[in-house]
Amino acid sequence: MSEPDPTAVKRYLLNLQSRVCERLEAVDQTRTFATESWTRPEGGGGMSRVITDGRVFEKGGVNFSHVMGETMPPSATAHRPQLAGAPWQAMGVSLVMHPHNPYVPTSHANVRFFIASPPDQAPVWWFGGGYDLTPYYGFDEDCVHWHRIAKAACDPFGPTVYRNYKRWCDEYFYLAHRDEPRGIGGLFFDDRNTGDFDRDFALMQSVGDSYMDAYEPIVRRRMDHDFGARQRDFQLYRRGRYVEFNLVYDRGTLFGLQSGGRTESILMSLPPLVRWDYNRNPEPGTAEAVLTDHFLTGRDWLGLCYED
Repeated sequence: MSEPDPTAVKRYLLNLQSRVCERLEAVDQTRTFATESWTRPEGGGGMSRVITDGRVFEKGGVNFSHVMGETMPPSATAHRPQLAGAPWQAMGVSLVMHPHNPYVPTSHANVRFFIASPPDQAPVWWFGGGYDLTPYYGFDEDCVHWHRIAKAACDPFGPTVYRNYKRWCDEYFYLAHRDEPRGIGGLFFDDRNTGDFDRDFALMQSVGDSYMDAYEPIVRRRMDHDFGARQRDFQLYRRGRYVEFNLVYDRGTLFGLQSGGRTESILMSLPPLVRWDYNRNPEPGTAEAVLTDHFLTGRDWLGLCYED
């Protein structure tokens, strides 16, 4: 079996960050990503690329990080106590795009690699990643397109990969305290190590490379859709759910903060404007109610009848 090659992973991730930013800039046309490199005293650093106040994107970030340390943070050792005290390094690209137009969904993507070196043992490594879509006013054709691209990215790696990672995404991006999904899902996987580094790396690349093919056509279809104060108000209200998930449940946020990561880059995922209203629920039968009644239901968008 192939040996882990962190150098190759890092090279791919930096290239992915650059390619994604170029395509997003071509969509927005009015703004480019500001770039800021950073280091952390404990080891490693990264490069944050952020776009603000564009024609299409109100705020977005595409961040690369490569951090390392001698002791793993609690968020990691909670699931792998045998790695406590082992030197480690983690690298990845994480991005979140918050559009101006409420008819354009927010999107999130992440691909990552982790490797630890316990004394007198073989390295322990795994890949993770995925992407998910959070609409405010949904369209069936967008949801189907999103999941078709996700499935195509997974299909070369086995007939059950999309099914399993789609279900994992539905379960992971779920606000238990609200009893509702964060969005319409996509892909989520973690701890991917089949023993074949090259094949697992190829899966991670397939997911990363497919993100813009999934998101860009949706953005272009909806970015000039007319909207008014009502739609904007609903967008800000629903953004509150996004914030709640990232601060309460997101493993990447917890890992970054607990490992001494750069706070500004970690919290880049939060939207610039958001609101909470006490005991607010959309009126039945309204366009706003369709979001939770139809779109946020964990449905099988490709009609594949993935039932146990």
